[in-house]
Amino acid sequence: MTEAAPTTLADLRSEIDRIDSTMHALLMERSQIIETLISIKKTQASGSAFRPGREADIMKRLALSHKGLLPLDTVESVWRIIIATFTYVQAPYSVHADVSGGDPAMRDSARFHFGFTVPFVPHEDARAVIRAVAESAGDLGIFRMDQGASAGIWWRDLIGPDAPKIIARLPFVERPDHPAGTPVYCIAKPLADAAVREIVLYAARVERWSEALRHGLAEHLAEVSASAADGSHLSLLVAASGEVDQAAIRAALAPAGLSDFSEIGSHAARFAVKSARS
Repeated sequence: MTEAAPTTLADLRSEIDRIDSTMHALLMERSQIIETLISIKKTQASGSAFRPGREADIMKRLALSHKGLLPLDTVESVWRIIIATFTYVQAPYSVHADVSGGDPAMRDSARFHFGFTVPFVPHEDARAVIRAVAESAGDLGIFRMDQGASAGIWWRDLIGPDAPKIIARLPFVERPDHPAGTPVYCIAKPLADAAVREIVLYAARVERWSEALRHGLAEHLAEVSASAADGSHLSLLVAASGEVDQAAIRAALAPAGLSDFSEIGSHAARFAVKSARS
């Protein structure tokens, strides 16, 4: 039996060229589908084409199925650019970012998650980002989750049926060495048909704080993500499992003198991997 000739360098390069051509052809095929989608949507309401629930699911599936030499960072960034760019051509939008904690980290986050085609607009704080999104036709906004006390009670600016809402927590796939790992909230005008409700966020106002309040929330799979003095009261940002009824969260807050309670958004639950390589 004759042994097969060893694969040559030329053969390997030819295979790479074939794969590159196939990838380009598939991207063009994807763009044709998007063109059809745009023509169908002409009779629908305008606004952001961002679908955070679907995007979170795509990124989780990529992370779970990925293997081999290629870093997950590269795979994730390629898909983020593809998804964000095709979203942009469906309905152009800008990304407004709070750079008060440092421009480089927020710019890295915006470019990793939304690519270079989408315009980047810096702002002085989270509240300015919320105002800009509220005044836009379909823009997105991002700001750090760990806002300091100087940021004010920004979450109260999300109260109201027409106010922007938190729609995502980025990055979708968390890991210690993520190239754009700053945890940020992403906001948009209300996207009821696109919301993913694994984690639901509430703005609440109570008369006082106590450890009993913390324990009561924990019993209902909820926690206080941020708090700030609000006159004679205390304003809270509460994150709760979407599986828990809103009434249960209200009941847990009632002993602290609850006087105000509103849902201000939701996002996918955290999904973490150990490293960028499988």
